[in-house]
This record gives sequence, C-alpha cells and structure tokens, in this order.
Amino acid sequence: MKLDHKRKPNSRKPIKSSKSSKVSQRGYLINLFLLGLLLGCALMASLAYWSQNPVEHENHKNIIELDIEPGQSVRQIVSQSVHEGFLVNEEMQYLLFKFSGLSRDIKAGSYEFGPQVSPWDFVQKVTRGDETLKSITFIEGWNFRQLRNALNKTPELKHDSMGLSDQEIMARLGAGNVPAEGHFFPDTYTFGHNTSDLKVLARAYKSMNKRLAQAWEQQEPNLKVLPDPESALILASIIEKETGQAKDRDMISSVFHNRLAINMPLQTDPTVIYGLGENFNGNLTKQDLKTDHPWNTYTRLGLPPTPICMPGKMALFAALHPAKSQALYFVAKGDGSSQFSETLQAHNAAVDRYQRNLRDK
Repeated sequence: MKLDHKRKPNSRKPIKSSKSSKVSQRGYLINLFLLGLLLGCALMASLAYWSQNPVEHENHKNIIELDIEPGQSVRQIVSQSVHEGFLVNEEMQYLLFKFSGLSRDIKAGSYEFGPQVSPWDFVQKVTRGDETLKSITFIEGWNFRQLRNALNKTPELKHDSMGLSDQEIMARLGAGNVPAEGHFFPDTYTFGHNTSDLKVLARAYKSMNKRLAQAWEQQEPNLKVLPDPESALILASIIEKETGQAKDRDMISSVFHNRLAINMPLQTDPTVIYGLGENFNGNLTKQDLKTDHPWNTYTRLGLPPTPICMPGKMALFAALHPAKSQALYFVAKGDGSSQFSETLQAHNAAVDRYQRNLRDK
C-alpha cells in the first residue's frame, strides 16, 4: 500500500520586480553623473584659478620670444613655449586651450611675452594674433642703394629682393619701367617676423604714389616749369638734399623754379654727387663739376632724368609751393641755413662773406 506524500511547497524564490532594479541603476548613473559634474566643476575652477596667475620665466628672462609656424598643433606650441623658457605646466596649458574653445583660433606669427604673463594671457595673445611687430625706418634723403642696404641688414625680414637688380625689384612691384630711385616714401614701416622685404617695399612704393598724387592735386596754381608729377618728384628730391633748415625749403624751391623758367642751369651739387655714385669720395672737385653725365646740372639744362633720393612730405610740398621771389642764387651760411640773392653780384658777395667765415673757423 502506497503512502501519500504531501506535495512540497515550491522552493524557488519569488522573482523580484525589474522596476526596482531599473530604479537602482538609474540612481547609480545619476550619482555617477553628479560626481563627474562635481569633479569637472572642480577641475574647471582649478584651471581658471591657475590660468590667471603669472608664470615665471626660466632663469628670470625678461622677454620670451616665440615663433608659431602655420600648421603647428596646440601641443607643439605649448611644448615650444616651455622650451623657450615659459615655465608652465604643459598639460594644464593644453587643457586651457581646449576647454576655452580657442585652440583653432591660434594665429601663426612672432610673439613676445613679458615676465608677468599668465597662462590665460598666453592663450589670448596667440589667438588674437597680437604679434610682436618689428620696424624699419627709411630716412628722408636716402637713395635707393642706402634703402636696400637697410633692408639687407634687417634680420627679421625675408630677403626676397637680395640678388635682384633695381629694375627687377620694380617689375616685381608691378611698377614697369618706373625708376626705383625716389619712388619710396621715407617713413617707419612695421612688419611681422619673416615678412618679405618686397612687401615692405610695396607699401613704401604705394605710399609715395599716394602722397605724390595728393601733392600734385594741391599744387600752387600756374606752375609752368613742372609738367607732370614725376618732374615734381625729381625737384623735391633735390630740395630734400639741398635743405639744411626747414624754413628755407620754399625759398630753395623758388630758386630752382626761377632758374628753370629762364632756362638757366640748376647747378646743384647733390645731383653731381649722385651721378658719381659710389665713386664719390666725399670731396667734390671742380673737375667733377665739369665731367658730363646725365645728373650733372652744371653741364646740362633742366632737371636730371630721375630723382636723386627719397624726398619727404615737406619737400614734396615745397616743390609744388615755391616762395614768391626773384632769387636765383643761394649759399650755405655755415649754420645750416642759406643766404638767397637775386643777382650774381650779391651772390658773389655772400659767397665771399660766408665761405671766408667758414675757412677762417
């Protein structure tokens, strides 16, 4: 006879609801997110505080120079700055660029950083493109040979003009057959590191064209001896070289206007000296005055074929605004000023007086 056994209760545990599991997982993710957010805020706050403090330079350098080339990465730029002596934490500086959203705004160029530059100053400087500009000054009265020499001695420039003839330079500037002499305005020109010297010349050439055009438009009415702007530029270059004191410019211009009007030789020494070129030894002789060449205004009438130097703004103005006078002569008085005369007799007396005084000193 079989015995009845009681059915054992189901030993399996009841399955928990999936809803409570999802709630628990969601809470974990929220907590993880909040923790990440908190850490991120802490990192950003720490980065912000760090970025505002000036960074010391290696060996207490006063100035750090940094050249950023096109295509350099942020890490390369930061590493290069440290190599140059900017004692910054590379990883922090890199993160500062990335978190600021400015890493794509970095501009190639030449930069200088003083001793009180902070990491944030560094970021702003290179993303704004606040380059450290160099400068070159072309002096009033320089000839083109002197100008080229100054360009060649400026190491921050890229010397694309070196080895080119004067005519080739003008062709590169789109000036055609215009002579190089006198066609560049004397001024101070700024440029970034490794700028082509042809770009500097182009700016000076454009500036002279603009100023000459303006001077020509504003000239004194009824000037008969200057047929075109080029002749005004040539005369202005002579005035520039002959002027010892600014107050004499318009009178020197008047003498040359008066001579040109009566077809009298200009007889000005600076043109003769220019024609001698590098052969001039500093002593102008009577033989030099007799030796004919295109710039010898003792042997040839009228203006020379080209300017003899770079005239400045005031010389351009004087060439087109001569004083109203009958003067045909002038002589240096020894103090930078000149004595003007209407007759040869008065001029000879002035020469005897002032030149004798110079010899006696």
